[in-house]
Amino acid sequence: MRKVTWLIAIFLWVATPAKAQKPQPDTPSKEKAPIDKLVDRITAREHQEVSIVRKYKPIIETYIQDVRVDKNLGPVPVKDHYFVGIADLSKGVVLRSMEKEREGAAKIKNPLELLTDTLSPTYVPEGFLEMIFVDPRGFDRRHYIFEYVRREFLGDVRCLVFDVTPAKNSGNGRFKGRLWVEDQDYTIVRFSGVFEPEERQFGFYLHFDSWRENAGPGLWLPAYIYNGETDLSHLTIGHVHERSQTRLWGYKPQKEVMQQEFTEVKVESPNATEATTEAPDSSPLEQQRNFEEQGEQRVIEKLERARLIATASEVDKALDTVVNNIEASNKLVMQPEVHCRVLVTTTLVASSIGHTILVSRGLLDVLPDEASLAAMLAHEMAHIQLGRSAVPTWAFADQMLFPDEESLRIFSFYMSEDDEAAASAKALEWMQNSPYKDKLPSAGLFIRQLDAYSKSLTVLISPHLRSPAFLNCELAKMAPALEPANLEQIPALPLGSRIKLEPWNDRIELLKNKPVQLASLSEKMPLGLAPFYPYLTRKTADSQ
Repeated sequence: MRKVTWLIAIFLWVATPAKAQKPQPDTPSKEKAPIDKLVDRITAREHQEVSIVRKYKPIIETYIQDVRVDKNLGPVPVKDHYFVGIADLSKGVVLRSMEKEREGAAKIKNPLELLTDTLSPTYVPEGFLEMIFVDPRGFDRRHYIFEYVRREFLGDVRCLVFDVTPAKNSGNGRFKGRLWVEDQDYTIVRFSGVFEPEERQFGFYLHFDSWRENAGPGLWLPAYIYNGETDLSHLTIGHVHERSQTRLWGYKPQKEVMQQEFTEVKVESPNATEATTEAPDSSPLEQQRNFEEQGEQRVIEKLERARLIATASEVDKALDTVVNNIEASNKLVMQPEVHCRVLVTTTLVASSIGHTILVSRGLLDVLPDEASLAAMLAHEMAHIQLGRSAVPTWAFADQMLFPDEESLRIFSFYMSEDDEAAASAKALEWMQNSPYKDKLPSAGLFIRQLDAYSKSLTVLISPHLRSPAFLNCELAKMAPALEPANLEQIPALPLGSRIKLEPWNDRIELLKNKPVQLASLSEKMPLGLAPFYPYLTRKTADSQ
């Protein structure tokens, strides 16, 4: 057995009083040291964790920004990359893309490697998925050296902290870094480090910080991974700087969701009749509206089943309140009523389908204030009132019969520049009559920030929000000029600033963060990426 180093500070045991002990011969004991027993429990629990997680098929989304380091502003994004797909963990590291292949997109070749023969790095989604496990094929005391560091709380969860390094001749691809182990079941809930050897023939491994969240007793699920490379001068590729966030959600099996819905169905007697308030006949206009509304509802249900729309929550109600503020102040009557739903993706999306406004989690994250949110919603309301919302053409039932993972490829909410210009003009008219009329420069400043990054962050900023007609609207012209060197001007927030997503059941909630005073320009990070640091808690079976 290889030598293991540790600090003997984590165990308490009751020793037999000295006077009751008999002298024992100095013979070597075969009993495992307490630290070895603990490490064996941790490694056994990690192998169990791998087996549990492999039963699921979560959604995985990776968003990457290549950055240049400005001496004053810190990391400034210059290009971005994106992947969203379904991870079939039962088959290992297997991904199925959910999005359309972008024109000119680089072909992926080597897992987790950055190719050296191109000016722009090529990232491989499968490589980021590998970071949900410490080492699924050899995590034990034979392959690793464990050193206890201290106790530490991550949120409400008390953890034991270990530094681990690969043992000599243990092979390639081993993890080197730090582990946080919760002290009840000894599950690894966080691990930060790199796979070794760091540099490879055609690229290198990225450093990462991987987090798991509790979804119930004994169930910890990979949820967040952060990568950041700002100093690669020790490698042959020293000019690459990147930041990236990977999120996983949608663990709850769809069969379980459908079974829960089925158990709520009430079976009536054959003679039972359902009361209806609808007239037996309706006009052609009413029939047309009903037909379109059915198509709209089918699209929303399809996106829900594909785990791309968050479970209905208080966030939806908050968005609906802003819509109502605009309607009331402008005496608008929109029938059917306009409602909002949240797409759980990172890309900045604001669109509409029928009378439902879709706003992405990423867009809600980066909006600096309520006035900016109102401007986005007013723009989509204008599309709806002008009859230029994406009119549902999916009301025929057969058109919904396709795999859920193809949803992002099939549904498109493209708007022409003429439509965007008309919606922008109408939205400005409404905003000038709304409770947000005194904060229009702030909303326009957000649009200016989108414009400033529209050519570099072409993945993050959706085509709808990159339209020249949208960026050149009168609202943007009302805003002051961007001042990157001004700490008082906050045109946009970093991603992850406002919304928390539960990985098990796709529920979202608003983060209750206190405002933090910026200490330097590098902390502004408009539309930028920051490390994850979730507040970990334990959940009961009832909270799933």
